[in-house]
Amino acid sequence: MTTPDTPPPATVGRRQRSDARRNQQTLLDAAAVVFVRAGVDAPVRDIAAEAGVGMGTIYRHFPTRADLVVAVFRHQLDALADPTTTTPIPGETPYEALRSWVSRFTDFLVTKHGLAEALHSDQAGFERLHAEFIDRLLPVLDQLLHASAAAGYTRSDIPPFDLMFAVGNLCIGVETYPDYHARRMIDVLLAGLVRTPAPAGAV
Repeated sequence: MTTPDTPPPATVGRRQRSDARRNQQTLLDAAAVVFVRAGVDAPVRDIAAEAGVGMGTIYRHFPTRADLVVAVFRHQLDALADPTTTTPIPGETPYEALRSWVSRFTDFLVTKHGLAEALHSDQAGFERLHAEFIDRLLPVLDQLLHASAAAGYTRSDIPPFDLMFAVGNLCIGVETYPDYHARRMIDVLLAGLVRTPAPAGAV
């Protein structure tokens, strides 16, 4: 029985599902931050602390580390593939939008480097996810490059796959060599895209 102050069961169910999705998104955001900072083998307690939840909450959503790593990978992939990503925020130039996306893509690659190990017994699954990441992200990077070039900020002769591959190669070695600063080298790479002379404020 419901009263005027009691939401109908369907409304309660939708609200609970919505709350559950938000909670899961919070966990995935926290896990992504920790994975970028400490790698995919970071203790679950660190992720729980970042998310402000108990460890049991994480295990209820993601029973194994592989479940969590894959979920974070897909969460980051969805965010990078979001069509709104190609639209600069107010006050942002197309070149700055490109740099922002590449920065988030770099964080994504850090997580991706741990995906193969998390799926060590599922090579086919890893290859399928890798192909999906290429298919979904290459068009987004292509749009960002075209927008920046059309606005006169960057060169127009850089294929998106070449840039994606270059960024990926610059990320190799981050886990092996603690003194290596991939972001610094990626900044150098992006600066090399800028046309000469560049519009004021391009770099």
